Amino acid sequence: MKLYTAQYKYAGDDRLDITVKGKDPIGRCFAPTWKMVMGSISWDEYKQMYRELMQKSYQGKLSAWNDILGRDEVTLVCFCASGTNCHRYLLAGYLEKLGAEYMGERV
Repeated sequence: MKLYTAQYKYAGDDRLDITVKGKDPIGRCFAPTWKMVMGSISWDEYKQMYRELMQKSYQGKLSAWNDILGRDEVTLVCFCASGTNCHRYLLAGYLEKLGAEYMGERV
């Protein structure tokens, strides 16, 4: 599976909204919590919280993970600016460990 990341404005057919505001039921499985988004926590704390959240997601929503990994191509989107600390890059790293091929950020 080829995996990309992009800012929210990306509109390709392979787009997957992984924001806390997102409506896609698959994408919601990978969204951070409102506390993480709105809280004043360090990047290290955020990474730890997101990792724990994704471990629970993997255990409880394995079908969503398998859905993504079974696609030919997917682009993870959120509101963060390209190249900044962002959960889409963390998730891309987790999916890489599960066999996805990360192709980089779409512009």
